[in-house]
Amino acid sequence: MIVDRTDKNHVDPFRPYAYFIEAERTHDGIVEDVATLFLTNRECPFQCIFCDLWKNTTDERVPVGAIPQQIDFALERLSSAPHIKLYNSGNFFDRQAIPPEDYGAIAARLKNFETVIVENHPKLCDDEVLRFRDLVDTQLEVAIGLETADDAILSRLNKGMTLDDFGRAARFCTDNGVRVRAFVLLQPPFGDIGHDAVRSALDSIRFAFDTGVSCCCVIPTRAGANAFAQPDLSGYFQPPSFAALEEVALAGIEMRRGRVFVDVWDAERFCDCDRCAGPRVERLRQMNLTQKITSPVVCSCGMSV
Repeated sequence: MIVDRTDKNHVDPFRPYAYFIEAERTHDGIVEDVATLFLTNRECPFQCIFCDLWKNTTDERVPVGAIPQQIDFALERLSSAPHIKLYNSGNFFDRQAIPPEDYGAIAARLKNFETVIVENHPKLCDDEVLRFRDLVDTQLEVAIGLETADDAILSRLNKGMTLDDFGRAARFCTDNGVRVRAFVLLQPPFGDIGHDAVRSALDSIRFAFDTGVSCCCVIPTRAGANAFAQPDLSGYFQPPSFAALEEVALAGIEMRRGRVFVDVWDAERFCDCDRCAGPRVERLRQMNLTQKITSPVVCSCGMSV
């Protein structure tokens, strides 16, 4: 499927397009601040049809030295935090996104952090990961988009990978002391809907943990990508319900196999009731932090999950 990607936002190659401090439950079971930076760089070459992160990317490789400047710009404006995420709308170890010539300068800026988290595609998890691990000299974690434990759907999503690719990448990282977190989509295009979508998401979480992943982040699929307006997707996608997101959160945490987070950014959009949307989102946020099931929100709309 060819998707029009010309409608990009204006971005500055010497500035991250977003940065903030967020609280997260760490691998050690405590809640600490994370400096989260969304770096500006060249668009991801894989072009998954559900992704809209390309909107904040460049068409060309950013100049050598630009990424270290972006990190400096953000860290000078953020309060201190023990952990950092360098997300870049694609793959950290894509040579056309993050110039390898900058690895040393980037690593020098990260040595005081306890954990450094980057995102990457399974097919780009190779010796470059280990080279950066050695340069940064702290706990490295790679976030990988699994999306779903279904090879047929992965192919239709244009992920450019198989479940074997994901398993190989996860084991390569964990065997070399690099932690892995996985992104899982709730109700992706071409997949199950309703209760079956919950089951599929939970199967994907189990698959990820089976490969050595220590953290799963569940993302409700949002209709934000241009591909969803294409005739080819007509009838193959609908957003998940908030109840489905709650079900996955509860069952995922109850597995006790690793941290399970659900993405609560703009999550109110999935809730049909304005009265209970805020409290239900806050409940999920607290469960992300505590990894414990809290009391359900009871509303006059009849919702109690």
